[in-house]
Amino acid sequence: MKFWSSINKGLTPYIPGEQPQDKKYIKLNTNENPYPPSPRVLEAIKSETSADVRLYPDPNAIQLKETLAEYYKTSADCVFVGNGSDEVLAFCFPAFFDPTDTVSFPEITYSFYPIYADLFRISYKTIPMEKDFSFKPGNFPDGMKGILLANPNAPTGIAIGLEAIEDLLQRLPDTLVIVDEAYVDFGAQSAISLVDRYDNLLVIHTFSKSRSMAGLRVGYAIGNSSLIEGLNRVMNSFYSYTLDRIAQKAAIAAIQDWEYTRRICDKVIKTRESVREELTSMGFRVLPSSTNFLFICHEDYAGRELFLELKKGGILVRHFQQPGIENWLRVSIGTDDEMGFFIEKLKTLVV
Repeated sequence: MKFWSSINKGLTPYIPGEQPQDKKYIKLNTNENPYPPSPRVLEAIKSETSADVRLYPDPNAIQLKETLAEYYKTSADCVFVGNGSDEVLAFCFPAFFDPTDTVSFPEITYSFYPIYADLFRISYKTIPMEKDFSFKPGNFPDGMKGILLANPNAPTGIAIGLEAIEDLLQRLPDTLVIVDEAYVDFGAQSAISLVDRYDNLLVIHTFSKSRSMAGLRVGYAIGNSSLIEGLNRVMNSFYSYTLDRIAQKAAIAAIQDWEYTRRICDKVIKTRESVREELTSMGFRVLPSSTNFLFICHEDYAGRELFLELKKGGILVRHFQQPGIENWLRVSIGTDDEMGFFIEKLKTLVV
């Protein structure tokens, strides 16, 4: 600590879900896709693991940007790519906000938002949640330089519609609205369709969830060219090379095989709804989800105790100590067999 900066001393770092190395668990704690990526992705990975890895990747990821631009019917200069959506989010803070600015986000949302704000010395205000864990976009105050909006929200899983997002963009034209759509493919509407009409909108996606590529770290943003240029200036002030060669090729293959992604998402959604019904019949409160996870609690059993007992039984779920959700568990959707095992174990704990 002797050489730590004052900023470092004041940080409370993000704590990711457990990635145990010493025991075989059913991992329902990090929202990974239970199914493998497209066969085209695996083939692209194999074809790229050659002697060419001695060469630097394309620093501009031009082919990937063009593939994304074609898919979303926009231009390549409206696309930014980075090492996972978390890196894209991190670049947004120095790219768009000054220490004198204030940003806003819901009081219960992705916990990286306040961490990034603290890291870059940006003040923030949160808006309250309703009793059902929804929030009203109309509660975002005037005068904010930016709004960070996870849609669907995490860890609640609740989505808001495009009309609410468009109302926000129209009401606050001088506020940059960053919509984090990590889970959008599991049942929500993407705001990318609004990008061409609003210069205060930036939409961020990841390949980690619906495209089963969490281990390759690929994320991207879609927005007007001025916003993308701002992100590129920050990225190129950190390093000159972005995604590695393998990640770029794999991401291109994933985009080109949307039919596979859709089938996998449909399987996850079907399992999610079946598990939701089962949990509800067991007395759990289960929030409506448009993601690949469920947010659950039981009024008769403490969330932390259930978390610990499930872990003893070889099942990992996510428990948060945050006030307001300390009795809740976030449960990733696994395969049907994994979720069946989870339900049977839970039945032994909830009697």
